Amino acid sequence: MGRFIGFGWFVLVIAVVFVAAQKKLPRNIRIQCLGNVMRVDVGPLGGKILEVAAVMNNATIFLTPSMASQCGFSMTVCQFGNARIYASLQNCFVQSEDDTAFTTTLKLHLHGNRMGEDEVYQVSETCLYTTWASREIVCERNYMEVSMKRAAPDDYVLPKHPAKGANSRFGDPRRDAEKHPEAGSRMNTLIITTPAPRLLLRSPKTSPETYTQIVAGVPMTVVKTSTLFEKKWLATEIDAAAACPILEGSVFFTSNSISWFLPRHIDPLISSGQFQLLEVHIGVDGQKLDAAEMAARQYSLTVNDKHIIVEIPIGAVGGYFKSHIQDGQYLTSYTIEPMIEMLWTEDSTHGDTHYKVLLPITTPLLSRPPQVIDNTIPEERVFKVLFGPFSSDVALMNITFPSEVLSEADCKARGINVLEQMYPESSSKVLTVEVPFTDQVVLQMREMGITVYTLHITLGLVVLPEFAPFTHTAYLEAKLVENVPPSISGACDNQNFYILVKYGTHGFNFQTTVGKQILTPRLAQQYSFTENGTHFSFAVPFSSLDVVFESVQLSSIRSRLDVVLKNPETSKTIQEFSMSCNNISPLTECFPNGTMTAWAVKLESVPSLNPSQLTLKDPTCGPVFSDDHYAYFVFTANSCGTTRKFLPNVMLYENEISLPDELERKKTDSKNEEPEFELKVSCYYDINKTHAVAFHARPRRSEPYAENAKGELQVEIRLASDNSYSAFYRVEDYPVAKYLLQSLYFEVELMRSTNSKLSVELENCWATLDVDRTSQPRWNLIINGCANPVDPYQLILHPVWPDDRVQYPSHFKRFEVSMFAFSEDKETLSRQVHVHCDVVICDARNPQGGICTGLCSNQENKIKGQRRAIPDKDSVKHVSSGPIHLS
Repeated sequence: MGRFIGFGWFVLVIAVVFVAAQKKLPRNIRIQCLGNVMRVDVGPLGGKILEVAAVMNNATIFLTPSMASQCGFSMTVCQFGNARIYASLQNCFVQSEDDTAFTTTLKLHLHGNRMGEDEVYQVSETCLYTTWASREIVCERNYMEVSMKRAAPDDYVLPKHPAKGANSRFGDPRRDAEKHPEAGSRMNTLIITTPAPRLLLRSPKTSPETYTQIVAGVPMTVVKTSTLFEKKWLATEIDAAAACPILEGSVFFTSNSISWFLPRHIDPLISSGQFQLLEVHIGVDGQKLDAAEMAARQYSLTVNDKHIIVEIPIGAVGGYFKSHIQDGQYLTSYTIEPMIEMLWTEDSTHGDTHYKVLLPITTPLLSRPPQVIDNTIPEERVFKVLFGPFSSDVALMNITFPSEVLSEADCKARGINVLEQMYPESSSKVLTVEVPFTDQVVLQMREMGITVYTLHITLGLVVLPEFAPFTHTAYLEAKLVENVPPSISGACDNQNFYILVKYGTHGFNFQTTVGKQILTPRLAQQYSFTENGTHFSFAVPFSSLDVVFESVQLSSIRSRLDVVLKNPETSKTIQEFSMSCNNISPLTECFPNGTMTAWAVKLESVPSLNPSQLTLKDPTCGPVFSDDHYAYFVFTANSCGTTRKFLPNVMLYENEISLPDELERKKTDSKNEEPEFELKVSCYYDINKTHAVAFHARPRRSEPYAENAKGELQVEIRLASDNSYSAFYRVEDYPVAKYLLQSLYFEVELMRSTNSKLSVELENCWATLDVDRTSQPRWNLIINGCANPVDPYQLILHPVWPDDRVQYPSHFKRFEVSMFAFSEDKETLSRQVHVHCDVVICDARNPQGGICTGLCSNQENKIKGQRRAIPDKDSVKHVSSGPIHLS
C-alpha cells in the first residue's frame, strides 16, 4: 500500500491525541461538489497519517502520487492538520451516468501511532454536472486536464504521435480499460480517454510532454496532442491542448498583498480570431465567491486588455499563516489557494471554453515581529501586556521572570492570568498576561509620593508541529501616584490640644469639623490656625466649647477633642480622629479664711445638664459664673448649707453641688436612686494648717469620686531622633515615619520636680494600633519592670547621665525598641502604632518595694522569693506617644 508523499501528498505528524475511531462517518469528514471537481475535507488528523484509495467495481486502488496526478486527484494538508482532497469528475475511477451524474468512492485509512488506533472510512458522493462546455480545462496543483465534446466516430482512436516507451497500446490505468481498447491510449504519463461523448486529455504538470510558453508575459505550462479517429473511409483529427500558469512569474508580492496575473487571451488554447470573454469569476479552495463575499474579504478582480488580475490582502480570510523560526527570529508565511474561472467563445466551429485554474500560493517569509502592547492601567494595580499576533501554530510553554520560570499552571496558581484570544478568520491569536502589582516578580520603588512598578517578562514559545523554540520579551514600567488621603495627628499639654492635618495627595477636597463646628476662617483664626503647602495645624484650648469632658480624675479633668474630615460633595467621612488628655487643675481650693471655691463641669455622660442651674445645698447659692461647660462656686464654711464634722485633730467642711430638684428628691425619695448630677466638695482644716482636697463628680454614668488631693507630679514621654537623646520630634512632626530596620528611642521624664529623692520607674510598656491604650492587638515591651522575655527583639534600657539638660538622672528613663517588634501582623506594616507606659514615681524616703527597688519583678522574686509590692495607685502615671507610621 503506497503512501502519498509526492506533489500534494505527504505524511503529517502532529503531537495531538486523536479521538478514538467511531463506527459511523464522523462529522470531521465533509464532501462538496464544486462544478467539475469534487472536494473531500478530512480533519483534523490529530497526528495520524492519511492514505487514500479509490474504490471501483469492489476493487481498491491505492493512489500513489504518480497515480494521483495521472488520474485526476490532488491532496493538501494545512498546518492545522486538515486534509483536503480534490477529485476531477472525470477521474479514472468515476462511475458516470448519462454524462450528468458522476459517482466517486474513496476509502480513507488513518494510521495511528499505536496498535488499535487505525481508522478506516469509505465515502462516496454523486455530483451532478450538466453545464458542460464544448471544452473544459482544469488546472490543478499536480495535473492539467482538458475534455472536449467528441464529434467523431466511436470506433478506433489512435494518438497521432504516440510517445516512446508506452507500456501498451491501450495503457489506461484502469484494468477495466483493457476490455475496451477503444476507450483510450497511454503515452508514457499522458492519459487520453474517450468516455463518450467526450475526449479527455490529462497530463501531470511534470510530464515530459509538457513545455513552457510565455503568454502575455506570464509563463505557462502547456501540453498539446492530436488524436486521429478512423472509420473505414472516414478519418477525423481532433487537437486537444491545456495551458496552466506557473507560480513563478505570474504571482507578485508586496508587504501587504498578493497579485496574480493570468493572460486574458491564452494563445495556446485559442485558434480563432473571433475570441470573446463571456465570464470571469474568482474563488478560494475551489469554491466561487460572489461580489459581496469578495468585498467582505477585500479581494479585487481587474480585467484589462491583456490580463485578468486578482489581488488578495495578505492575511485575508481564506488563507492561513504559518510560523517559521530563523536565527531565533519569528517569521511567517501566508498560504492561500485562489481560483479563477473563465468562460469564453470563439466561433460556431470551436464552441465555448470553460477554464478553471486552482493555484496554491505561499508568500516568501514575512518579517512581522509580534508586538508588545502595554494595556496597563496603573490605578487597577495590574500589569496587562498583550503579545502578538502569532500564527495559531504557536504554543506557550512557560513564562520567565528575572527570579523564576513559571509554567502556565504555575501562573494560574499564583494569580497571574494568561489569556489567549483566537482570530479564526486570519488564523492568528494574541496572548495577554496579567500580573498583579503585588506579585513578587514585580519590583517596586517609591520616591516623592510616586511608586514605580517594573516587570521584566519573557514568553517561552514553540512552533508546532516542529517544536521550534523562540522567545518574546517585554519590559514594562508603571507609575502610580499614591492616593494618600489627608491624615490627622495630635498632642496636648496642660492647656491645649494641638492638631496637625496633612493634606495627603494633591487634589483631595475635604472639610474639617472640630467638635461640632465646621472649621471656618473665623474659627481657624480663633484657634491660631497656621498652614503651609503640606499641612495645617491649630490649637484648641481645654476650655473650648468644642471640647467634651469625659470624666473627673483626682485633681484633673479628662477631656476629649473630636476632629472629622469629610468630603463636602458626598458627605462621606474620610477620617475620624479623637484624642483624650488630662487637664491637671485644682477643682477645689480651701483658703485659710474659710472661703471655699469649686468648679463643676458638664460631663459628656450628662448631655442635658445646664451648669447654670446647679446650686449648693442651699438652692439660693448658685454659681458666680457659668457657661455651657462650667459652673464656678464661691462660698464660706458657714454658708450655703455647708456642714462641719469633728475628726481627730481635723475639722471637715462639706457641701454638695447638684440640681435643686435632685436635693428635694433625695429628701423624699426612699428608693435612693442615683442622681443625675452630684458633686461633693470637702475641705480639711488642721489646727494650724489648711489642706486643699480634690472633689469627685457623680454624674449619671457613675464616674468615681475624686480622692483627697495629694498634689500632681507630671510625667511625659517623648521620641528622640537618635540614640544621643539630644533632639526630639515635635507635635507637628507626628505621625513619625519609621522603617522596619530602624529603632525607636523613647525618653520618659518627671517634669518640673526638684526633689532629688524621687525617681521614675517603668512598670509596664506596650504598643497598640489605636490611640486607646486598652485596644487590641497589643505588643508587650516591658512587663512588671522587665523586658518582655518572649520578644525576639527585646527592649534595651539606656543609662542616663547628667548634662546641661539632665539635672536629676533619676527623673529620666530611656529605652530602645526595634521596629521589628511590631511586624508580627502583616497588616501592621502599613499602619500606625502608639506606645504606652505605666510609670511609677518612687520616693527614696518611703520605699514601697517592687518596681521602686530598681529590680524587675523577675529578678526581685529570685532574690527575695516573694511577690513584689504593689505601688500606691496615686504614684502610677500613664503616658502615651505616637502615632508612629511603619513604612
